[in-house]
Amino acid sequence: MAPHANGKPNCDTFAANPPPLYLSEAKTNEFSYTYTITWSRSETPWATRWDNYLHIFDPKIHWFSLVNSVVIVVFLCVMVSMILLRTVSRDISRYNAIDLSEDIQEDYGWKLVHGEVFRQPWNPGLLAVLSGNGAQLSAMVGITLVFALLGFLSPSNRGSLATVMMICWTFFGSVSGYISSRVYLSLGGTDKRNAAFFTATLLPTFVFIIVFLLDLFLVFGGSSGAVPFGTMLLIVILWFGINAPLTAIGFFMGSRHGAVSHPVSVNQIPRQIPPPPKYLRPWAATLIGGILPFGAAFVELYFVLSSLFASRAYYAFGFLALTAGVVALTTATVSILFTYFMLCAEEYRWQWRSFFVGGGSSAWILLYGLFYWASRLSLDSMTSAILYMGYLFLIALLNFLVTGTIGFLASYWAVRRLYSAIRID
Repeated sequence: MAPHANGKPNCDTFAANPPPLYLSEAKTNEFSYTYTITWSRSETPWATRWDNYLHIFDPKIHWFSLVNSVVIVVFLCVMVSMILLRTVSRDISRYNAIDLSEDIQEDYGWKLVHGEVFRQPWNPGLLAVLSGNGAQLSAMVGITLVFALLGFLSPSNRGSLATVMMICWTFFGSVSGYISSRVYLSLGGTDKRNAAFFTATLLPTFVFIIVFLLDLFLVFGGSSGAVPFGTMLLIVILWFGINAPLTAIGFFMGSRHGAVSHPVSVNQIPRQIPPPPKYLRPWAATLIGGILPFGAAFVELYFVLSSLFASRAYYAFGFLALTAGVVALTTATVSILFTYFMLCAEEYRWQWRSFFVGGGSSAWILLYGLFYWASRLSLDSMTSAILYMGYLFLIALLNFLVTGTIGFLASYWAVRRLYSAIRID
């Protein structure tokens, strides 16, 4: 190495016959490194320069998963069509063919509970709050996927996906308030002020507490991935400074539109409910109903978990968008099927059941997350394990809200259509 004029060593490899450098243990050694950059004009457009890094090396597995999911959806749609067009149509024809002048009339199947099917469920406020937040998350996911498909989320800007999701979720607060208000009034709720307050604050507060606690583990562990205090404060301002007022506006607009009309009235005395079959019990129906939506998405779920926890790039948003649409259709059809089975078994408490059946895939996501941990990850410290389980719980929770809302609203639509087609004396 050749010395500079100031006496410091120079690591320039082009120096002629540089003398050896002797390191001193008695003082701090200083080095000056230099490098040369040569810029070359490229004919590759800027928009496609990341294609080589984001190339999907084996797209066959994605296509296989997508085709498998489409087959499941087609099968379920055919089943629902057969029920609605054949079984239900036959029942409606038989019910409407009964002579109203007869002294004795006998009802069959789901018509037995026509006076109970729209009875107020347990805790309608909580159900409305969850449905509103689920609708808000669904709108956020849809718009984010649209931006991703259009190429607005560049991989060169790390964190752009999370930023867009946070902004979309904040500005879709009016969607949450509107859906929550309509559902709450339709279920017979009267305390609109509390419903609006919890719609705007319950989910943000719960998620913020979990994220804050997980961030504390990162701070105490000295991790560079800890969220700065300024960023946390900005998130609080977005949630409670923008999202909350928009939720209140949406709730007011929903209250102006009022409750959804029901085709049949509710009896004054509740009807006794016979013991249901084993597969219609709450936990059994939730687990069984969640298998098909999870089966339609578990391949893409593997790549998403690898992107989140195994530092692998995932930008196959086309497959992800198609899979999300298939999962939504699967969830809706499965919830309608189970709701119809429950009504045929004279179980009229379908509101919460349809929400849990729709969100049943979250239980399988948790189980698959544990399997992924055991088979693909090596978490050596307790902090890493707690962080993984915390984020996995958040993923399952948000999925539960989205799919549960889809299942409940789809079942609500089907029940209204079903009972509006029969003649009630």
